[in-house]
Amino acid sequence: MTILKSELPSLTGFAVFAAFTVAGDALKPEKLGVGLSLVMLAVIFLTVMWCAFSVVRHAECLATILGEPFGTLILTLAVIGIEVALIVAIMLSGDAAPTMARDTMLSVVMIVLAGLIGLCLLIGGLRHKEQSYNLQGAQAFLSVLVPLSVFALVLPRFTHSAPGGELSLLQVGFEVVMSVLLYGVFLAIQTVTHSDIFRQPDAADDEEHHHGVVVRSLPFHVIGLLGALVPIILLSKKLALYVDFGISGVGAPLALSGFIVAALVLMPEGLSAIQAARENKLQRAVNICLGSAVATIGLTVPAVLMVSLFTGHSIELGLEEPEIVMLVLTLFVSLLTFGSRTTNYLMGAVHLALFAAYVLMIFDLS
Repeated sequence: MTILKSELPSLTGFAVFAAFTVAGDALKPEKLGVGLSLVMLAVIFLTVMWCAFSVVRHAECLATILGEPFGTLILTLAVIGIEVALIVAIMLSGDAAPTMARDTMLSVVMIVLAGLIGLCLLIGGLRHKEQSYNLQGAQAFLSVLVPLSVFALVLPRFTHSAPGGELSLLQVGFEVVMSVLLYGVFLAIQTVTHSDIFRQPDAADDEEHHHGVVVRSLPFHVIGLLGALVPIILLSKKLALYVDFGISGVGAPLALSGFIVAALVLMPEGLSAIQAARENKLQRAVNICLGSAVATIGLTVPAVLMVSLFTGHSIELGLEEPEIVMLVLTLFVSLLTFGSRTTNYLMGAVHLALFAAYVLMIFDLS
C-alpha cells in the first residue's frame, strides 16, 4: 500500500492519458472552446507536473544511492528528457511556430540563470549571509554554456546561409556535432576525471540530501523514474495541443508557450535547487541549475535539429536583437557571479532583476 501511494502520480498520469484517449475527438480544443480548453490544459498541466515531481523524487533517491555528481546528473538528464519530449510534441502538433524550440530553450536558460540562480542566491544569502561552492565546478559549467549558447542561439541570426534565424544543412551538422562533442567532454570531466570539483567544499562524505524520502533499491528507483517519465511523454502531445490553442485563444504572445513549457519542466528541479540553497548546500544548487542550462543547449538543440531534419519541420534558432542582448547580459553577469568562491544575496537580487526584465520583454515584444 505504501509503494502504491508513492507511485500514485505515475498511475494518475496513465489514467489521465487513457481518459483522453478514450474520449478521442470529443475533447479536442476546437470543440470545447477556449474556456473548457483552459480547464483541460490545467488538468494536463497539473498531472504532468505531479509526475515530474515523482521523477525528481526517484532521482533524489538515486542520488543518495550513487552519490554526487551522478545523482544530480541523473536528475538533469531526466528533466531534459521531459523537455525534449514536450518540445518535439509541440513541433509535431501541426501548426507550431518555427520559433517554438528556440523560445523554450531561451526560457530554460533565462529561468535557470536569472530566476532560479537568483532565488537560490537570495534565499541562501539571507539565511546564511555568505555561501561557498566549488569555483572550478561552476566555471566548468559556464565554459561550456557560453560558447554553446552563442553557437545555437546567437550565431544563426548573423549568418546568411539560410534566411532569418534558420540554419543551413551545414550549420545543422556543425551544431549537432559540436553540441554532442562538447557535452560529451563535459560529462567525462564531471563524472570520471574531475568529479571532485562538482562536490560541496568541506562536505561530510556521508552527507545525504534526500530530505526524508524513503530510499529503496537501485532497480526500484530506476523503474520508478522511467514509470513517471512515460506518462509525461504520452501526455506531452495533448498538452501541446491545448497550450497552442489556449495561447491563440487569449491572444497571448507566442513566446509565452515556450515559457510555460520551460517553467513546467523546471518546476520540480528548481524547488530541489532552492531547498539545497536553504540548507547551505550551494554546490548542489549550482550543479542542478547550471547543469540544466548546459544540458538544454548541449542535448536539446541536437535533438530538435535532428527531428526538424527528418520531419521537414521548419525551425529557427537565431534570437531577435533584444533577446540576444538579454542572453549575453545574463551570461556576462553569471560569469561575474561565479567569479569568486563565495556568494551573497546582492548577487541574487541582480539575477532576479534580469529575470524580471526577461519576463517584461516577452510581453513587450509581442
